[in-house]
Amino acid sequence: MLKAILLCLGIVAAGSSPSAETLRDRAVDTMARATRYFRTEIATEGGYLWSYKHDLTLRQGERPATDTQIWVQPPGTPAIGLRYLDAFRATGDPLYREGAIEAAWALVWGQLSTGGWDYVIDFDPEKSKQWHYRRDVVKGDETPGDRNHRSVFDDNTSQSAMRLLMRVDKLLDFNDDEIHSAVEFGLDAFLKAQYQNGAWPQRYTNFPDPGAHQAKKARYPETWSRTWPDVDYREFYTFNDNAMADVMATMVEASDIYDREDCMAAAMRCGDFMIRAQMPEPQPAWAQQYNHDMEPAWARRFEVASVSGGESFGVMRALLDLYLKTGEERFLAPIDPALAWLKRSVLPDGSLARFYELETNRPLYFVRDTYELTYSDADMPRHYSFKRPAGRRIEQVEDDLDRVRRLGRDEILRDRASMWSGTITEEDRADVLAIVDSLDQKGRWLREGRIRIEGGERENTQVMSCRTFSNNLRRLTRYIDLTE
Repeated sequence: MLKAILLCLGIVAAGSSPSAETLRDRAVDTMARATRYFRTEIATEGGYLWSYKHDLTLRQGERPATDTQIWVQPPGTPAIGLRYLDAFRATGDPLYREGAIEAAWALVWGQLSTGGWDYVIDFDPEKSKQWHYRRDVVKGDETPGDRNHRSVFDDNTSQSAMRLLMRVDKLLDFNDDEIHSAVEFGLDAFLKAQYQNGAWPQRYTNFPDPGAHQAKKARYPETWSRTWPDVDYREFYTFNDNAMADVMATMVEASDIYDREDCMAAAMRCGDFMIRAQMPEPQPAWAQQYNHDMEPAWARRFEVASVSGGESFGVMRALLDLYLKTGEERFLAPIDPALAWLKRSVLPDGSLARFYELETNRPLYFVRDTYELTYSDADMPRHYSFKRPAGRRIEQVEDDLDRVRRLGRDEILRDRASMWSGTITEEDRADVLAIVDSLDQKGRWLREGRIRIEGGERENTQVMSCRTFSNNLRRLTRYIDLTE
């Protein structure tokens, strides 16, 4: 079957295949053509949205966008810039280096006075005035007034922007004053935004009182509402969408690049918060978010106060990473009981629910349209992952934990030091050839998709997706690296 597929793709012909060098050359050329199109036809001031109609008449991030806007939230600007850096390291082509620098400059322009970023940056001279920027502060305009200055940790927004700026700063030997200043300003803000107990919020406008938010253990509330309380959850201690884990990883990387002990100390405090945030028996896992009394809390109307079969995986992975960085055994201790809870929480269909009722451990869902809380999964909303397959996710954490204990930190860290691992297989070559052949003459990867238009409707059309571009560049970069 595989040989038949390869024959159809043109890899195998007359009992032979083109040399790896030939396919490698084509991969290098394809990456360059796609990147030139993205930088010259797609980019706005060096930044990117999420997807574009084939004729560029429609654009979107998470919502419809204009040609003066870029998106910070991945798969937008930082994600593309980071992919350019990988491609530059693999090829040495300055095309990618300059693309990453342009993306970094776009982020510098949109950095807020609170040190992070909103989901979107708008370069329109008038519309941009609704935000209060770091550059305003530098000019002496320190009072935001009614301008938006809320920094967002949700969905890896500010964290991915900071990681791109740090890596570009290092690439430039810390000689670009604007980029370097933006990094220092942002890292200092991230540190000030951390609560004393080690947690970070989902987003912030003001910095917390250093004397508040004392460390305490997670607990079950005496009572909790079964209807959405319409609460402002943005300052809660937030694991949802890996918000806190992504800030922690950013702090670890900052400590590596800049030798900043304060950043590493912040990451360690976050790890200790994760330990304290583990719920007691009978559910020794984690909630999506906690109120300031360390109780699982509601967020949006489809995010109930509960223990999560989703976010708990992100916390365990963050703790594993922190152990590998520090060697501190305490960061491994919560993982075994959490895995045991996950295993006994697997549903009869082999899936895990996103939400489990506090203490009873019954899976919780919502009714489509009404958002009534229910124990039935018969009519769930479609926009959110209320159930996911359990097996492989549990196995991956178990395998990683076993490797750490069996091989030890040093060997794991040596493996992680290389960008890619493994060897090139025939399936990999088929995948690369399919990517190469799917690029059109203009340098676009087009696919059938839907794009938002004003009013909430979607248009079925051919789209250029930043996620597709990023994934294809990653796969081609890996192939180039492993065929050197």
